[in-house]
Amino acid sequence: MITICNDSHSDFILLGFSEKPYLEKILFWVVLIFYCLTIAGNTVIILVSSKDPKLHIPMYFFLCNLSLLDLCFTSSCVPQMLVNFWGPKKTISYIGCAIQLYVFLWLGATECVLLVVMAVDRYVAVCHPLQYTAIMHPKLCLELAILAWGTGLVQSLIQSPAALQLPFCSHRKVDDIVCEVPALIQASSADTTYNEIQMSIASIILLVVPLVIILSSYGAVAKAVLKIKSAAGQKKAFSTCISHILVVSLFYGTVTAVYLQPKNRYAQEQDKFLTLFYTVATPSLNPLIYTLRNKEVKGALIRLGRRTWDSRNN
Repeated sequence: MITICNDSHSDFILLGFSEKPYLEKILFWVVLIFYCLTIAGNTVIILVSSKDPKLHIPMYFFLCNLSLLDLCFTSSCVPQMLVNFWGPKKTISYIGCAIQLYVFLWLGATECVLLVVMAVDRYVAVCHPLQYTAIMHPKLCLELAILAWGTGLVQSLIQSPAALQLPFCSHRKVDDIVCEVPALIQASSADTTYNEIQMSIASIILLVVPLVIILSSYGAVAKAVLKIKSAAGQKKAFSTCISHILVVSLFYGTVTAVYLQPKNRYAQEQDKFLTLFYTVATPSLNPLIYTLRNKEVKGALIRLGRRTWDSRNN
C-alpha cells in the first residue's frame, strides 16, 4: 500500500509533557539550571585541559573531546526544549527537526565510540604502563578522535534521511521532547519495519558492541589491578578508571533503555524522562565526576585560578 501525504515539510508538534503543564514549568527551571552547569563545567574542563601542560596527555585529550561533545550535544536540543516547556506553543519546523535529528544522532553516536576509546586508553595505561606513551602517541590519539567523530557522522547520514522520509499523514505530533528516531517512527503513518530494523542494527553496533568492549577492557583492568601487591598502588590504579566507569554507567544506562527496550505507552512516558536525563543531566554531571574524583584536574584548576588572579593583579 502506497501512502500519499501532502504538506510533507510542515511543522512538527513535540508533545513532551503537554498533558502536565505544571510539570513543564518545573522542568523548565531544572533544565535551565542543568544547561548552565553544563556550559560552565565543560568550558572549564576544555580550558584547563588545553592550558595546563601537565594535562597534555591522552586521557585529558579525550576528556576535552568529551566536554566539547557534551556542549554541542546539549546545545542541539536544550534551547528548543526550553521554549517548548515555557510556552503553549510546542511546534518545531521541519528544517529545525531535521537539523536537530542529524546533530543529535551524530553527537550521540560519537559519544558511544568516544567512551570506548577512553576505556581502551585506560586499559593501556593500567595493563601496559611501560608501553603507554609509545602506544598512545599523539598521532594515534588524533586518529582515534577523528574515528569517533567520523563514525557518528556516518551513522547520522545513514539513519536520519530514512527517518525524515517517513510519511506523517494522520498527524505531525511527535510524542517526545526532542526529534529522535524512535519517536518519529512511532509518529509515522506508514510501515516502519525497515526503519526499526535499521535502528536495531545501529543500536547493536553503537550500543551493545561498545558496551561489551568497555566491560571487557575494565575486566582486564580489574585483573591487572588485583595483581598489584600494594594497597596504595591498587587505589591509584582504580582511581584513574572510576570516573570513566561512572560516566559510562550514566550514559549507557539511559540510552540503552530508550533504544533497546520494547515500545508501549508506559515505556514512551518513561523514555521522555530517560531522554531528559541523558541530554540534560549527564552532560552536566560529567565535569563534576571528573573534577571531584581527580586530583590532577583539581590541581590544574587551582593553578589556572592562580594564574588568572595574578594576571589581573599585575
